[in-house]
Amino acid sequence: EFVFLGRTKAPTEDEQAELYTAIAKALTPGQPLVIRTLDVGGDKPLPYLPIAPEENPFLGERGIRIGLDRPEVLRTQVRAILRAADAGARIHVMFPMVATIEDFRQAKAIFEEEREDLGVASVPLGIMVEVPSVAVMAPQFAAEVDFFSVGTNDLTQYTLAMDRGHPRLAPQVDGLNPAVLGLIAQAVKAAHEADRWVGVCGGMASDPQAVPILIGLGVDELSVSIPAIPAVKAQVRSLSLAQCQELAARALAQDSAAAVRALVPAYDDES
Repeated sequence: EFVFLGRTKAPTEDEQAELYTAIAKALTPGQPLVIRTLDVGGDKPLPYLPIAPEENPFLGERGIRIGLDRPEVLRTQVRAILRAADAGARIHVMFPMVATIEDFRQAKAIFEEEREDLGVASVPLGIMVEVPSVAVMAPQFAAEVDFFSVGTNDLTQYTLAMDRGHPRLAPQVDGLNPAVLGLIAQAVKAAHEADRWVGVCGGMASDPQAVPILIGLGVDELSVSIPAIPAVKAQVRSLSLAQCQELAARALAQDSAAAVRALVPAYDDES
């Protein structure tokens, strides 16, 4: 969404294509470049893409719902992405805020129409796992998508029914709650059974207490902010997979996020 924020009007197809192409060229040829389609709404409004006031904006028009409701916005971005497909990097596309199989199928249909029209080769299409329904139905989704990317910030707030921006409830919105970890475990299991990979792109991926647990759950990729990369890489290199798996199993059996967090310092001391 950084392409779309801080502007008074929507970026054109040419502007988007130029940016995506520059990024693709900067990477090693064949290296994966994952581009998420427009993810606004909720706490990320756009002045030039007005959304009527909603009583519950986090349960309203946001993510792929906007793209499906206003397909010209999605089609413009899809064409721009596809124009960068031969620039060097291996383009992957993921759709945010998917809640039902039909969400994905509709978005994929739009994507495939534009791809065929431009004559571009197939592109891996994935989804964000942000809504509990996706984790619960992970086997069905894994049969149709190419990869999962777990958005732990939203997955946590929807699982716990707590607004992560709420002044009093926010401290309780902890992704290490066993309920959230259980959903991630379900998604990973289904994805791997279907030979799909799973990344985590929410705040948990940078949380040093969460990293060993996520690895133990089988997550394949951690997507973190640039300043966190060295520390997370160093931590991952120091971990034992077997110990992480044991830790994850213990975490799933706990009854609170606090109890899970209490496991990690002891695990670090033992390692």
